[in-house]
Amino acid sequence: MSLPTFLSLPERGSKPRVAGLTHVLDKGASVATTEAVLASGAAHLDLWKLGWGIAYVDPGLPAKLSLLAAADVRACLGGTLMEIAWCQGKVDECLDWASGAGLSCVEVSRGVAPMPVADKRDLIRRAVGRFVVLSEVGSKDPQEQASPAEWAAEVAGDLDAGASWVIAEGRESGTVGLYRPDGTVREELAQAALRGGGRDRVFFEAPRKDQQAWFIREYGPEVNLANIALEDVLALETLRLGLRADTCAVHAPWVPT
Repeated sequence: MSLPTFLSLPERGSKPRVAGLTHVLDKGASVATTEAVLASGAAHLDLWKLGWGIAYVDPGLPAKLSLLAAADVRACLGGTLMEIAWCQGKVDECLDWASGAGLSCVEVSRGVAPMPVADKRDLIRRAVGRFVVLSEVGSKDPQEQASPAEWAAEVAGDLDAGASWVIAEGRESGTVGLYRPDGTVREELAQAALRGGGRDRVFFEAPRKDQQAWFIREYGPEVNLANIALEDVLALETLRLGLRADTCAVHAPWVPT
């Protein structure tokens, strides 16, 4: 069935997109769920992160990677697995395994392990060439809060080291990193991330609808958003297009007078 076209809506780029990317978090979805999500949302999906160490224990990984490749959705290894490999001195083994498994992207973070920034940059350089690298800035510990200047510098340094994009930490809870404990956005950190990388090179983790709407209202429908729940892919697209009360006023310029 062809979709309707009678409304005036903001234009969205087609894949492969360079802006307005949607990055989802797979928390252990089955092959059947993966197929169902792609059947309805593949056109709106750009990156599929296998969260934490899910890829390491998921028997359905080969089938899921095949489905994602057919749908032109990049599969990304979660950063926590790389951090654990770094702690155990197994980074090369982790990268070799990810390459052999068919993963096209890896995330490099230091949100859990006590990893110096220099070691993070080394991991990025070791992965570049074999993978598209996404780095992550910010800690998963709510007690650790870097300054905006530190965020901007880390974003810029990660991109200089070869990362294609940088993800601003928010976790699946949306209560750390970019966010206060109540889930509201730390605007100074969002702005710092953009100063360090520019709008097209930064993803904001935004698991909650109110957070997604805030970023769309603030930065427009082509903002890059990450850690979206699998079941929220179409709902996020309606936010981007102004088809929900939360963002419909953003697109007044597209509405004929």
